[in-house]
Amino acid sequence: MPRRHLRVLGAPEAPLRAALRALRGELGVPDAFPLQVLVEAEHAAKSPRLPSYDATDIPLFTIDPPASTDLDQAMHLSRRTGAAGGRGYRVRYAIADVAAFVTPGTALDAEAHRRVTTLYFPDGKVPLHPACLSEGAASLLPDHTRPAVLWTLDLDADGRTERVDVRRALVRSRAKLDYASVQKEIDAGTAEEPLALLKEIGHLRERLEVERGGISLHVPEQEIVERDDIGGHGAQGTYAEDDIGGHEAPGAYALEIAYRAPLPADAWNAQISLLTGMAAAELMLGGGTGILRTLPPAPDGAVGRLRRTATALRIDWPHHVSYAGLVRALDPHEPRHAAFLQECTTLLRGAHYTVFRDGALPDITTHSAVAAPYAHCTAPLRRLVDRYTAELCLAAVAGTPVPEWVLAALDTLPDEMAGGSRLAGRVERECVDLVEAALLRDRVGEVFDGYVVDVEEERTGKGEPARGTVQLESPAVIGRVDGRDGEPLPLGERLRVRLTQAEPGVAKVRFVPA
Repeated sequence: MPRRHLRVLGAPEAPLRAALRALRGELGVPDAFPLQVLVEAEHAAKSPRLPSYDATDIPLFTIDPPASTDLDQAMHLSRRTGAAGGRGYRVRYAIADVAAFVTPGTALDAEAHRRVTTLYFPDGKVPLHPACLSEGAASLLPDHTRPAVLWTLDLDADGRTERVDVRRALVRSRAKLDYASVQKEIDAGTAEEPLALLKEIGHLRERLEVERGGISLHVPEQEIVERDDIGGHGAQGTYAEDDIGGHEAPGAYALEIAYRAPLPADAWNAQISLLTGMAAAELMLGGGTGILRTLPPAPDGAVGRLRRTATALRIDWPHHVSYAGLVRALDPHEPRHAAFLQECTTLLRGAHYTVFRDGALPDITTHSAVAAPYAHCTAPLRRLVDRYTAELCLAAVAGTPVPEWVLAALDTLPDEMAGGSRLAGRVERECVDLVEAALLRDRVGEVFDGYVVDVEEERTGKGEPARGTVQLESPAVIGRVDGRDGEPLPLGERLRVRLTQAEPGVAKVRFVPA
């Protein structure tokens, strides 16, 4: 899970785009796809391996951000009556079948192993697969027949899983929905049953999550928008042509940054993905061979640090209240709570991909945040490991041997995924630093109100200035603060700080006590 979600509305300004372009080079981010890869992708797009089972009669729909075209998942939700008269639900979840297009051992396959995951920048993304696949032939776009891995999950009246089936199928999505419109329809009571059941099933799965001790972090996005400051030309300001990628450069405008809290529909949709990932883990454990996403319990020191952060943000955390209980009580619309939720993602560090074979189960099989065995399987267009998880689950359900190409890759997949995750994490951190520096570069010397949410305690008492992290009240910036010689930073207290540097691509945002 990303620690800092970041979204830029509108075209980034020219200096920021230049800094982002330089960052790509500095981090060694893959550039354009090699010609051979593109040729293979175009051929695969025209001649995928199609399954015999036809499920195009199921009226699936997708829920994604409005501009998304790399659509991994489509769903259909319905009520059902069990053989004994008991009631429940049926979740059909179609996942893009990347293996229908990518042949093991080809240049296209090798490039996916080199990239590992789609990388997201404020000015665009660096995809795992060529666009003709990820945004075209393999994407579950509406009104197009596509090969997919179709999950059928039968739930009881409480939302517990009773039966799981996985098979390859031809599917056809009927509608591309977005979170805001879904929320609006459900709240208004105008959503028809397949969509209206998202709330009902989502609530049931959230209750089961509480029961088993799991926790979902509804981390707000840091949302950067362009604001007209001078000329009265509207929200996007004035523009003039430049020579960077055919975009336009902003004229008289400024950047604003704020937190955008996720909608309930985001959480309900995430519960369907979690349900599928948990089912995938159980199938692989039952089959004796697989790859899990595991996370050990957080060490006491990490939880203690979060308690200090809660104090710093004036969030009441009684000792009898668990971490999970506190998180569920937070309101992501409240800026202090939003900042704390950002810090909570530090407890997710230490997650691994854990391989097991031939019935020899690993010491850790659970993901502590999920509070159950869990696997990544729902985003194969954007994450390499999901293609392999699908094959392992298909084999487990069919009772057939795992394909040799999957077994051959298992031992190296954890390291590949770890490397890809590290790069994605660094891209995320560096992009936040660049955007915040762009936001504040004309405000060096100004004083802001904030709260010290963390202090590097090991630096104190050694004759060196204390260093810590400050959360500004406004704008929604989290930055480094350097204390004065011999003076500790007041952890948990309000502090007025002066901005000392901010230059995208040159100097990250830094503060000192004012």
